[in-house]
Amino acid sequence: MSNTPVLPPLSPNAWLRWDVVERLVPAGTRSILEIGCGQGSMGVRLAVGRDYLGVEPDSTSCAVAQERAKAAGSGEVRNGRVEDVVEPGRQFDLVCAFEVIEHIQDDVAALTAWTQYVRPGGAVLLSTPAFAHRYGASDAMVGHYRRYDPRELDALFTSSGLVDPHTVVYGAGLGHALENVRNVLGARRLRKRGLPVPKGSPAGIDLDTMAELTSGSGRLFQPPAAAANAVRVGTYPWRVLQRQLPARGTGLVGIARKP
Repeated sequence: MSNTPVLPPLSPNAWLRWDVVERLVPAGTRSILEIGCGQGSMGVRLAVGRDYLGVEPDSTSCAVAQERAKAAGSGEVRNGRVEDVVEPGRQFDLVCAFEVIEHIQDDVAALTAWTQYVRPGGAVLLSTPAFAHRYGASDAMVGHYRRYDPRELDALFTSSGLVDPHTVVYGAGLGHALENVRNVLGARRLRKRGLPVPKGSPAGIDLDTMAELTSGSGRLFQPPAAAANAVRVGTYPWRVLQRQLPARGTGLVGIARKP
């Protein structure tokens, strides 16, 4: 019997992101907390050979993530908010949150709170949409309050008490094409709901609606398992390309250390 873990499919954009994430995970990382793990596609990969805990507030996405962790034979996933389901005082080598911080109105307060789960000398690893000027219908469709320029993400880290921030831009080429498609779909969805199609910020969308849009965002654009290998192979040239164009793209991955 093979001991190879069963890895869930990644969307094309998630493959672009994973190409950066796996290179930034610090050597020697033994324990990981992922906040907002969604359906567990990234978490299952991070869990291999490590003590991994994923936390997901959306019960539907959490159920999928729990099944995937079980199939892979590694990691644990809990349903709820991190402050409610992680034991007080428990700390990890690495705390991750992928495509989460942009959904939170007070990002500094959230990241500052998350640092309590990082051991001294450990790190926080985030991903988020890149470049404020690119905010569009696809962002509003899933409840994003903002996008970040690289310097803004670095400043968020330092404002939250972290040091030595390092940010990588990803998604050149394919990321731009995928975002254009999502913007068209997002504009249609927003108009169908009678919501404004914003540029630059979610102005005109109230807080309750933003929370509703956020709650189901992790379930959108998920590929079927049957397409997993085709997506992996098809995105490979773009993953190579984005490494050659480190200042261009549609997403950011950043890491910083807790003193």
